[in-house]
Amino acid sequence: MDLKQLAKETFERVAHGLAGDTEPAVPGAPSPEPPSLAEPTEPRKPLPPKADQSAPATRTATGVETGAPVSARAQQETFLTTSTGVRLRDTDHSLKAGERGPTLLQDHHLREKITHFDHERIPERVVHARGAGAHGVFIGYGTADAICKAAFLRDGVETPTFVRFSTVLGSRGSADTVRDTRGFATKFYTDEGNFDLVGNNIPVFFIQDGIKFPDVIHAGKPHPDREIPQAQSAHDTFWDFVSLHTEAQHHTMWNMSDRGIPRSYRMMEGFGVHTFRVENAAGETSLVKFHWKPRLGVHSLTWEEAQLAAGVDPDFHRRDLYDAIEAGAYPAWELGLQVFPDNPEQVFEGIDLLDPTKIVPEELAPVQPVGLMVLTANPTNFFAETEQVAFHVGHLVPGIDATDDPLVQARLFSYIDTQLTRLGGPNFNQLPVNRPHAEVNDMFRDGFHQHAVHAGVAPYKPNSLDGGCPFHAGADVDGSFEHLAVRVAEGTKVRAQPASYDDHFSQVRLFWLSMSPVEQEHIIRAYTFELGKCYEQAIKERQLQCLANIDPVLCEEVATGLGLPVPSPTVPLADPVPSPALSQVGEAWPPDGRIVGIVVDPDGDLSDVDAVRTAIFAAGMVPLVIAPHGGMVGDGITVQRTFATARSVEFDALLIAGAPVPAPDAVPLRDEKAGAADTVTIDPRVVLLVEECFRQAKVIGAWGGGTAVLDAAGVDGLGIVRGDTGADVLARVQEDMALHRVWDRFAVTV
Repeated sequence: MDLKQLAKETFERVAHGLAGDTEPAVPGAPSPEPPSLAEPTEPRKPLPPKADQSAPATRTATGVETGAPVSARAQQETFLTTSTGVRLRDTDHSLKAGERGPTLLQDHHLREKITHFDHERIPERVVHARGAGAHGVFIGYGTADAICKAAFLRDGVETPTFVRFSTVLGSRGSADTVRDTRGFATKFYTDEGNFDLVGNNIPVFFIQDGIKFPDVIHAGKPHPDREIPQAQSAHDTFWDFVSLHTEAQHHTMWNMSDRGIPRSYRMMEGFGVHTFRVENAAGETSLVKFHWKPRLGVHSLTWEEAQLAAGVDPDFHRRDLYDAIEAGAYPAWELGLQVFPDNPEQVFEGIDLLDPTKIVPEELAPVQPVGLMVLTANPTNFFAETEQVAFHVGHLVPGIDATDDPLVQARLFSYIDTQLTRLGGPNFNQLPVNRPHAEVNDMFRDGFHQHAVHAGVAPYKPNSLDGGCPFHAGADVDGSFEHLAVRVAEGTKVRAQPASYDDHFSQVRLFWLSMSPVEQEHIIRAYTFELGKCYEQAIKERQLQCLANIDPVLCEEVATGLGLPVPSPTVPLADPVPSPALSQVGEAWPPDGRIVGIVVDPDGDLSDVDAVRTAIFAAGMVPLVIAPHGGMVGDGITVQRTFATARSVEFDALLIAGAPVPAPDAVPLRDEKAGAADTVTIDPRVVLLVEECFRQAKVIGAWGGGTAVLDAAGVDGLGIVRGDTGADVLARVQEDMALHRVWDRFAVTV
């Protein structure tokens, strides 16, 4: 079976079925239809959801399909009412004792409106507070049948999913592009019950035992006295912790690499982190690790882009996700398994599979594709879906079970406990986004927010008053869950860990040696920046000692940046075989959803612009026209960005179709980017845009008068495309874009 071809055909079938023959359009419209200039006064029904939006399936609280459309839960009627359905004539004026008198306590509508508003918020997640979500579908390949009997992995089985991406440290209002670990949590609504794969974009974790989880999060969060810095690890408490708990060095190295600042959620790997135990239909067990492989490849932001985006567009990642889905560039990932024998030691090639700070290199255990997930729709309501979705590592289905990894064991407790506080009680699985697509007959009763209307009088086992219902699912009933029978380690109760957990540096060195030279440069820069933000010299020196135990070049370069002496290693340096799978650089990937900026001169030659826009849409990308002003230019070409609003971080490639003179708003008092506009012939903001894209190793193309902009910016060499026509330039730009960036543009020093 050609799995690459199967994945391609599966993706094209799902994507074409969704997109149909719709005309491509620039995403971002806030409403399904344009608003009128005047306030609408003619009563009408509410507008439908946008075409890119969906909602949780309309199931009852006990998992029964209602047959109603997913929009049925949205408000349907024409007139404003109270929460009990009483129509209202006015919601702009409180009830008063005369026009200038005091407001009356009897104004029940005022009290209901204000009281509900006062209680609109729920506690944000302690970690992963900043998130974005989308609906999707997972289609099994059937290739997992030999090792796992879970029904959703069978050939051709389609399972609805909801995915939530997130940062770990920041609050709900923090920026998307901070250097941090990202959450990648997937809820599979399988016919056998919900399965939650609650993972990250980094395959290892900071700690080996869940009892330390509060400690590492307290260390990474803002300092408790000043509540700064927000959403970042560049501070003393974080580096104090990870330099003392050297088991954290592997995760820290991943975070300091480009993996810590992904280009988008669509270009981010996901990992289940832990080792799980799976069982096939014959009762044979294996150990596995879960991997999500993005169809678009793994790509990252440059450090400059990450900083610019945090200020220019703090919603950069969630906007990218929503816009891509709206534009029909549906994000897709293959789910893969690394498979290991279920031996008594739970060790593979000398690697302890229960240690969550270790990986198994893909060269030793290839990732075997078992299915494809495509995200197909944005949420209809962020709070109801993305904020209220509740994941739990213990949401397992027949054929998949947890192992004795001490981190996952703590997570099995922690997630349930968290939901009780966040979602107000034990019935959080009855919220629409959490409702299973399988029957629910759980005998749980009452509690806050009970949506089910239970019948019967005997919610206990055994009973005769309810006819014995519900019954246990015996061994002969398909789809019943049973914890897999494995021998539990015997011994004296101790607070300890196995000796195999003591190696904290060899795999960190493996990661470092597997990076390309440009990626190593970025890691050096990240460590130098982060440690440079620390106050205490002792913490910097302690972390430098950790780096000395990883690699002497890395340690020396960071020490030079900090102005500190270079320590000698205190442990023998490992000699691992590099793993090419860990590097992001070198392969070619599809262009789906990439953003291409087109700078135009309204007074110049615009003859190629329409054709170039059409070709960009046809390639599955999104063109954004950048001009001196908004509205239209030329013969009906719509402008999406102006020189004042455009910034390099938004674009994956840049095309220059003209050399516009300084616009009327190109004055420093109105736009600091304009600089000395009165001394140049080209708008300085266009030159700045080109300079930034050049530094960020992006492909830049120009034709006609646009080549003068390249000369003014002083850019040339690799990834700089000049041509006579827009079509010729775009074709060559697309070739270079397949590699994502032009890394060979710059020399490296490592």
